[in-house]
Amino acid sequence: MRDSSRLTRRAALGLTAAALPLSAEISAAAPASAATVIGGERLARGGIQVRGATGLPKKITARAWLLADCTSGEVLASCNAHRRLAPASTLKMLFADTVLKKFERSGRYKVKDSDISDVPSGSSLVGIKPGLTYTVEQLWQGVFLRSGNDAVHVLSHMNGGIAKTVAEMQAKAVDLRALDTHVVSPDGFDHKGQLSSAYDLTLFARHGLKDDEFRGYCGTKTADFPAGGKKTFQIQNTDRLLTGSWGLDTYKGLFGVKNGYTSNAGNTFTGAATRDGRTLLVTVMHPASGNNAVYEETAALLDWGFGKGSSAQAVGLLVDPLSEGGASASPSPSKARGAAGAAGTGAAGSTSSGPSPWRLAEGGAGTLALLGAGAWALRRRSGRKAAATAATDGADAPGDPQAG
Repeated sequence: MRDSSRLTRRAALGLTAAALPLSAEISAAAPASAATVIGGERLARGGIQVRGATGLPKKITARAWLLADCTSGEVLASCNAHRRLAPASTLKMLFADTVLKKFERSGRYKVKDSDISDVPSGSSLVGIKPGLTYTVEQLWQGVFLRSGNDAVHVLSHMNGGIAKTVAEMQAKAVDLRALDTHVVSPDGFDHKGQLSSAYDLTLFARHGLKDDEFRGYCGTKTADFPAGGKKTFQIQNTDRLLTGSWGLDTYKGLFGVKNGYTSNAGNTFTGAATRDGRTLLVTVMHPASGNNAVYEETAALLDWGFGKGSSAQAVGLLVDPLSEGGASASPSPSKARGAAGAAGTGAAGSTSSGPSPWRLAEGGAGTLALLGAGAWALRRRSGRKAAATAATDGADAPGDPQAG
């Protein structure tokens, strides 16, 4: 039975979030007492966190990773879950969470030169050409299959511009309580300060997969894309576990979600797979080496989750969005089976920088701090045009053929 004090805190958080405009002048550095890391205290710890199961894959080199049950939201195992790292094109999941439902998929749009003139040099491209008319569905296929930054920029301009889209993405991240995430550009290209975490990327995927269109796009293997006139060319999804390419087999039961690569981030990937009626989500960020490592380590964690990890007790929880009634930062005992409080298993040689400073505090001061930080981020982003670095942002690892 939930105590009345927790209900009071949840109610206060919900009411404050609804009543306080994000433009309010509140200090982002307001003191937060009794702060609780999003998803539970265990997820704030460095190194591997697992409880009630053994046999985790030994050759996981990623700087951060997380494995969760998609339905319950229980985090079954993790390593540096809240460590803030460059997300690369996996940030496009948040872009889709923010923009996907704004346009009918059958809608048509004629691309202007200005729609793609601000695409960073070195970006992954699907091959959009000014003067051609595309359906919204084709633009989203360009985003999900080829990780096309040109498609992201066209949709962003349809949405009112880059700055507006970035501000909306940051606001969406706050609503999802992905508070490790700092959005600078909608495409995931390397920009100073553009960060997320394994926990946040998994939140983005779980939220997106509730939508049939999102799920359909991320699971599409191939599509025909306009080339001008009546001509088309085929684009293929660069998720190697979905399509089986570059020396990898398709992973049984996998149906998405999003991969990414930049020279700064290295490889990142969030994948979802279903077996025997159970769906697991895995996010892997920055493996030590190897173009296929991000997929191999994802497959190994999924294998463990469907096998020995079936007995794992939750070490945390993927929280619900504020807009859907979520308020508690910690997993409830009924959902997480006593996730908080047990000792973690530390990874040898862990270089985790610890939890993000973005925390959800239960109580008035913490609520104000959270919302003030969101307001500050939105104001800061809305006036700045992101400048490209010299990095290469690919849909996948170097050498992967680009469309167009």
